Amino acid sequence: MKLTQANFGVFTKIICLLVLFVSFQANAQLDRTEKKLSSWVDEHNSEALDLLKELININSGTMNFDGVRQVADVLIPKFEAIGMDASFIDGSSWNRAGHLVAKIEGGKGPKILMIGHLDTVFEPDSPFQQWEQVDENTIKGPGIADMKGGDVIILQSLAALNEAGLLKDMNIWVVMTGDEELSGRPLDLSKAELKKAAEWADIALGFENGDGNPKTANVARRSSSGWTLEVKGVPSHSSQIFKPNIGAGAIYEASRILYQFYEELSGEEFLTFNPGNIVGGTDISYNDKTNSGTAFGKTNVVAESAIVNGDIRCISEEQYKRAQEVMKRIVSEHLPQTEATITFSDGYPPFAPTDGNYELLKQFSQVSQDLGFGEVTPVNPADAGAADISFTAFGIKMGIDGMGMGGTQGHTVNEAGDLRTLPMQTKRAAVLMYRLLTDKSLSFSNK
Repeated sequence: MKLTQANFGVFTKIICLLVLFVSFQANAQLDRTEKKLSSWVDEHNSEALDLLKELININSGTMNFDGVRQVADVLIPKFEAIGMDASFIDGSSWNRAGHLVAKIEGGKGPKILMIGHLDTVFEPDSPFQQWEQVDENTIKGPGIADMKGGDVIILQSLAALNEAGLLKDMNIWVVMTGDEELSGRPLDLSKAELKKAAEWADIALGFENGDGNPKTANVARRSSSGWTLEVKGVPSHSSQIFKPNIGAGAIYEASRILYQFYEELSGEEFLTFNPGNIVGGTDISYNDKTNSGTAFGKTNVVAESAIVNGDIRCISEEQYKRAQEVMKRIVSEHLPQTEATITFSDGYPPFAPTDGNYELLKQFSQVSQDLGFGEVTPVNPADAGAADISFTAFGIKMGIDGMGMGGTQGHTVNEAGDLRTLPMQTKRAAVLMYRLLTDKSLSFSNK
């Protein structure tokens, strides 16, 4: 049909009727309380946007301790206003600002941990500092999707539950870390609040932005930890290389090891191991705080030393242990007159894809469909980085991540968020937690 001015009005009315029909069908799947939760979110979305803008315009780069604390100072009274105990845990013992923790306990239903973070990758010297309107639905801003949008979603979903008279009957811990983008050390102190909450919780909900697409959520995240390879050879004039008493030298041995890592392990799904830097020669040094090194060596001298630093990412502890054993074996098979050692450093553990995680995603997806937002499918773990929820995997029965605000180009000066996803994700979270509260089929043993 050719669209003319005469039939344009009829066409528009048909579209509007279809939209209303779809909305009616979706709302028909919600009970009375769920409809109230959804309506409250819409009615208070302008407040959520104002709060999001305020938070974005506070620089909270991880190492800007005052800025991280300032974000917490804005949020703490808002948690207190809905009846939660909220406080800031000082992070000086792990060389970071600290964490925001909010709790309400003693109610019925499962123990739910909600995870956010206050910090961003944009320090005070970044050129990217302010909220900028791109169009009606898009805002550029430091940390809008990763993850100040998610922090606002946590608060607003709890506020909706409070308004409905439900929050007082729930068991909720909120942990918003101040060092997700650059973890403090030692990790045992930096992640202590998350681990304590995981020991308490049955369910963990992570409000990172996942892959930025609200049609997906994370049932798994790979680990992120480090390794260091140190190699020694016999220094000599290059004309003597490969002779029995001189051997291959440190750089050849480092090359052999790295190539065998690639040959034996690169085909394993979800396993990656990246050598990020290498220093080799006669006289070398490496500074792990600055990730930089120096090397002196001549082309006519066999290299005496080499150091390689890299990371390793796995989908499960079992995969991590297998990969470590293979790497250790390869390192032990030296070229003539060389020796080498490999050490592994702690980092983010894996958040493995368990049956419980898939079941929780199924429930989340059903909530989304009942709200009229469509199905939610799992993110491919190969496309997801590490996140704070990984530190909860040991203690919880089920968990998902990626429930935050939709956006693009995170960690760049073009990071942007889709404003339409703020109320959408808030509704999904509020209704999901309401259903978890009232689900008689859920049974968790006391911790």
